[in-house]
Amino acid sequence: MKSIGVRVALFSAYFLFAILLNSVGTVILQAIATLDVTKSEASVLEAYKDLPIALVSFALASLLPRVGYRRAMILAFAIVAVACLTMPIAPSFLTAKLLFLAIGASFALIKVAVYSTIGLLTTSENHHASLLNTIEGFFMIGVLSGYWVFAAFIQPNAPASLGWLNVYWVLAAVAAGNAVMLLFVDFPRAAVATGAGLVGEIGEMLRLMWRPAVLVFVIAAFLYVLIEQGIGTWLPTFNNEVLHLPRAMSVQAASIFAAALAIGRLSAGLVLQRLNWFWLLNICVASMAVLMLLTLPLARGLQANAGMTWLTAPPAAFLLPMIGLFMAPIYPAINSVILSSLPKERHAAMAGLIVVFSALGGTTGSFITGQTFARLGGEAAFYLTLGPMAAIALALFMLRRVVSASHKQDCA
Repeated sequence: MKSIGVRVALFSAYFLFAILLNSVGTVILQAIATLDVTKSEASVLEAYKDLPIALVSFALASLLPRVGYRRAMILAFAIVAVACLTMPIAPSFLTAKLLFLAIGASFALIKVAVYSTIGLLTTSENHHASLLNTIEGFFMIGVLSGYWVFAAFIQPNAPASLGWLNVYWVLAAVAAGNAVMLLFVDFPRAAVATGAGLVGEIGEMLRLMWRPAVLVFVIAAFLYVLIEQGIGTWLPTFNNEVLHLPRAMSVQAASIFAAALAIGRLSAGLVLQRLNWFWLLNICVASMAVLMLLTLPLARGLQANAGMTWLTAPPAAFLLPMIGLFMAPIYPAINSVILSSLPKERHAAMAGLIVVFSALGGTTGSFITGQTFARLGGEAAFYLTLGPMAAIALALFMLRRVVSASHKQDCA
């Protein structure tokens, strides 16, 4: 029963932060329409979310086992609840920047706590991979829900209305509810690494990064998140400006991407029981590239249609987001591979590195995609993701080699 309570807390935490973190694309779309913001200005919004994730993770990840994962998560929810309340009270693009800064800093605490707790709840590599994929799949269900939650507050007949900001009253209430729930959940005792305070533990994290397996993993994770956030953040704008979908429908159509990611991650646990992770992920990368090359030409030459419905929407609106189905297994699988190769007392530090480089990849991907979108158009921006896809395939080959070599050294 204790384990069930902890799992519910982890799922609930990830669900809310999935909505908040992946609302960047919707907020960009609405900020351009209602807050007089240009695409170039809006492209920095991802950085206000991701850079605090990186900084807080780097500074505090190794200390969280001493503080306690439950306390860290309660603090994160309290910060987010207050930040959400500021959006409808003081609407501006500056407030949006501060909101995502608070979301990013809080998610750093949440993700390190969640990833480290998974290691305490599981007893084998397969069990670890299964639970991690399930939690990441639940995260994508939150992302999927978030598109529809935000779309429900967008007024189609009043595109310049600030009524969409009322969604933050609901999100603040959910954050406060999660904080209260955590007061009654008893987390397992954290595995604390030996270290000489903050400086010593940060030094230990840096030394961990220079392990060959960790270094290759960091490259793979950075590239993956670069692609995922580049597509996910700008997909609503792509739907609206390239495919000419109505504004609310553009946000709703982007939920197909989240649904594909959710299905892919929830099913990956089953597939990985029968197929080696290396072969599965290479099949996924190749499928992503093929789908991108086949679908983007369908987005050319489309004309605006004021009466567009789901039945008359262009095929690209449904096909392009399906890239998430093949993208989905990559991130949880490589995370599980690297965490399972390390002792449990190193999981908090490794989770910190995962969060840091994932955040940097997300910021880079969103910024590059946004700048390319503004200068060359949405089609060129999405074609640009083919480069990182090829690099991921190479990184996966290297990761398999260095992890295998590391296991052989440990057994020697």
